[in-house]
Amino acid sequence: MLKFSYAIKNCNFVTDIESNTTLNTLNILSMKKFLLPLAAIIMSAGVNAAQLTPEEAWGKLYPEVEAQIKAPTFRDRDYNLLDYGKKSDTPGFLYTEMINSLIERCSNEGGGRVVIPAGTWFTGPITLKSNVNLHLEAGATLLFTSDLKEYPIVLTRWEGVDCYNYQPMIYAYEQTNIAITGLGVIDGGADRTNWWAMCGAHHFGFKEGMVSQRIGRPLLLEWNEKEVPVEKRILGDGYGMRVQLVNPVKCKNVLIEGVTMLRAPFWVMHPLLCENLTVRGVHVQNDGPNGDGCDPESCKNVLIEGCFFDTGDDCIAIKSGRNRDGRRWNRPTENVIVRHCRMENGHGGVVVGSEISGGFKNLFVEDCIMDSPELDRVIRIKTNSCRGGVIEDIFVRNVQVGQCNEAVLKINLVYDQKEICQRDFYPVVRNVFLENVTCNKSKFGVKIEGFEDRCNIHNIIVKDCTFNGVTTDSNSIIGKTEGVQFINLKLNGKIVK
Repeated sequence: MLKFSYAIKNCNFVTDIESNTTLNTLNILSMKKFLLPLAAIIMSAGVNAAQLTPEEAWGKLYPEVEAQIKAPTFRDRDYNLLDYGKKSDTPGFLYTEMINSLIERCSNEGGGRVVIPAGTWFTGPITLKSNVNLHLEAGATLLFTSDLKEYPIVLTRWEGVDCYNYQPMIYAYEQTNIAITGLGVIDGGADRTNWWAMCGAHHFGFKEGMVSQRIGRPLLLEWNEKEVPVEKRILGDGYGMRVQLVNPVKCKNVLIEGVTMLRAPFWVMHPLLCENLTVRGVHVQNDGPNGDGCDPESCKNVLIEGCFFDTGDDCIAIKSGRNRDGRRWNRPTENVIVRHCRMENGHGGVVVGSEISGGFKNLFVEDCIMDSPELDRVIRIKTNSCRGGVIEDIFVRNVQVGQCNEAVLKINLVYDQKEICQRDFYPVVRNVFLENVTCNKSKFGVKIEGFEDRCNIHNIIVKDCTFNGVTTDSNSIIGKTEGVQFINLKLNGKIVK
């Protein structure tokens, strides 16, 4: 009965009733008809989650999720760029039209591979179409221009907020069966003289008077809070909002494999509202601002394997929309597998949040190696009372960490306390399991920051793990939690009781 009361108390609809209506004005009978079936659903979901042991999750749920993820296949037909046009000797010549026309032709004729041969190809934004595999041969480089005039305005999402902004460098909208493959390089061309300065930070080249996200970002967040219609959230010139390197939106059956991605203006890979996504063998090197490696947002059935990440922000960050937009869509990210990856620099290795208002369910992380003094955390959950949502069922095993800066596991429910927003959407984190994770150096083993006035962190188990070189010689738990257990956890050679 305690679980029932807790679940009902923290549902957003009850908060709305309490803030906008008095109980005396409600039809109590109608309320019961609504609340009782909902309570049964919540109780059932809570019981099922609690009953799912790590052994059951890895033994049954994991293979079920894995079986749902299948890379797309393509017609056996190549469209080589040089067969349909000539390489120009003109400095600064853009191949944008030539590449996009060939992609359009390939798609219209039934699909296949659009092959980018060896050489450097200077281009503006590329638009992928259904049944097309954009294939970069070894020695091929797509180098993107920083000339904003080449980037039209399209529908996308920026830090979890829906908007119209400059087109991402490789973009697809409502397409099926698309891929980016090969051994070539996708180079966003960003540095401190162009895109990175637009972040508004002086150490990335910003100078007073420049157009930067200092203009566009607070305005976009305000539009979200005020529920301004998305069709009126038009950014672009004068707002300073950088673009993603790769951004498939509302796509099904997506493959990104083998390529190297460098110097993104903003997030590197940002699959949004996609289903059936495979990211395999991708090398990401990006030390720019907000330089996240791979951020699946409101996606279902995702496999990230055999990849390398060295980033200026989170290596992998799972998201599902920010604040009102995330709740309006109500599209959680679910069923994500991360395995056989290597992470070096970054704010976090595998992260859930911070834009996670739509919730998250079912993460499996295994057989990864993380090691860098510039890697802040290994497994990280970050959110706050602006976001809401339920983050649950996270399973991590067999991860080797050389060193990280702050903590092996960090759960933070009080992230970004300066955010201007409505703060009565309290997130819940439950069912997080770490097993056989080793680390040779960190400040903390486990660091948890919850709420002081409510218990929204449940069932966190760290089992058979060894954390050495912990400079504080302790874990840190602030705020209320329930069911945090350390089972055979060795901290600096001692069993934590």
